[in-house]
Amino acid sequence: MNTKEITVQRLAWAQLDEAARREALARPAQSRNDELRVGVERIIEAVRKGGDAALRELSATYDHCTLDAIEVGAAEFDAAEATLAPALKAAIHEAAARIETFHRATAPQPAGVDTAPGVRVERMLRPITRVGLYVPAGTAPLPSTALMLGVPARIAGCREVVLCSPARADGQCDAAVLYAARVTGVHKVFKLGGAQAIAAMAYGTASVPGCDKLFGPGNAWVTEAKLQVSSDPEGAAIDMPAGPSEVLVIADAQANPVFVAADLLSQAEHGPDSQVILLSDSDALLDSVEREVQRQCAELPRAEIAVQALSRSRLIRVASLDQAVQVSNRYAPEHLILQVADPRALLNGIDSAGSVFLGAWTPESVGDYCSGSNHVLPTYGYARSYSGVSVASFQKQITVQQLSAEGLRAIGPCTAILAAAEQLEAHRRAVTLRLAALGDDVLVPPSTENVA
Repeated sequence: MNTKEITVQRLAWAQLDEAARREALARPAQSRNDELRVGVERIIEAVRKGGDAALRELSATYDHCTLDAIEVGAAEFDAAEATLAPALKAAIHEAAARIETFHRATAPQPAGVDTAPGVRVERMLRPITRVGLYVPAGTAPLPSTALMLGVPARIAGCREVVLCSPARADGQCDAAVLYAARVTGVHKVFKLGGAQAIAAMAYGTASVPGCDKLFGPGNAWVTEAKLQVSSDPEGAAIDMPAGPSEVLVIADAQANPVFVAADLLSQAEHGPDSQVILLSDSDALLDSVEREVQRQCAELPRAEIAVQALSRSRLIRVASLDQAVQVSNRYAPEHLILQVADPRALLNGIDSAGSVFLGAWTPESVGDYCSGSNHVLPTYGYARSYSGVSVASFQKQITVQQLSAEGLRAIGPCTAILAAAEQLEAHRRAVTLRLAALGDDVLVPPSTENVA
C-alpha cells in the first residue's frame, strides 16, 4: 500500500468560522437518494407479495447463492461448531459471560411507590414478544454483533428471538455467527441478508416469523429498509437510526501517538464511509499521530478501506481540553476515547456519546468485543438523543395503578379540576360520580373555562 495516498485533513478550530466548523464536523453524506429508496421499496414489496420464493430469488441476485432451506438446521449448527478453533469458541463464551454480567447489572427493575395514601403506582416490565436480530456478513462477518444482541434479548426474556445473516456463495452462514447465536440462545436463524432480511422479519413469510422490533447494524440498504418498515404501522419498530461507524479521540500532549493512531485506524477499517476525528491541544501530538497513521495503515490488510475513510476524517487542533469536550458534544460521536492524563476529569462534561473509553489502556476494540458494554450504538449524531442497545431495548415498561376509596378521595378533586380545565366532561364525571357514590360532596362543578 502506498502510504502517500493517505490524506487526513488538518484543521485549527480557532481559525474556523461557524460555517467551516459545521463542515469540519460533517459526516460523510448518507446516500438516501431516490434510487436507493425506490430499490428498497421494491424489495420490501416483493417479499410481502412473494414470501419465501421472493427471498430465494433476491438471495440469488444479491448474495449470489442458491438457498434450498432458508432456515439454518441443527446439522448446520453442529457443523459450524465443529469447524471452529477451540480458542475462538472459548473467546465467544468469555465475551458472552462479560456481556451478560454487565447487562444483568444494568437491566431495568420493577418499581412501585405510594404517591398518596391509598394511591399505588407501579412499573412492571414485559419482554417484547418476538424480536429480529440482523448480523451483517459483508466484507467481514460479525459474530460479536450476535452476542451483543442475543445476550440482552435472552436476559429480557423475549419469547422468540429470530436472527438473519447473509449466506455465502455456498449457501452457508458464517460458522462463528452461528456458534454465537447458539451460545446466546437465539431460537431461529435464517440465511438472509440485506433489505430482504429486514422485510422478512418485519412482515413475516411462511418460514420467517414477523417480529415486533428489529435490531442490528447494516449497510445503506439495510438501514433504508429499517427506516421504511418502522414508518409503516404494519411493519416493525427498530432499535435506532444508524449511520457509518465513527470514533472521536481527545488526546493531550502526554498521549501515546502509537495508541491514538491504532484507535483511529480501528474505526477507519470498518468501511470507506467510516469517520475518525482527533482533537488535541498539542501540535506535537497531532504531528506524531499523523506520521503513525501513515506507518500503521500501510501494514493493514484492509488498508485500502482505511485510506478511503481517512480521506473524510479530521485532525483538529483545539485551544484546550475543555474546548475539545465542547467540540465532542457538538459532534456526539458513537465512540469517544479520552486519551488524556486524567480522563475522569473530563467525563462529567461529556453530554453526548454512544460509549466512552477512558485512558491509554482502554482501546475502543474491547467495547466492540468483550468488556461487557454493548457495541450497537447510535451513530451519525444520534447520540444526542439515543442510547446504545441494552436490556431495556428488548422490554416494554408498563405502568399500573390502584386506588382505594380513600385514595380516590385524596386525589379525585385534583383530577376533576384538571379535567374541567381541559373541558373533558366525561373525564371529570368518571371521578365525581365515584366520589358521589362514596357519599362525598362533589365540589368541582363542570366548567368550560379556566377561572383564576
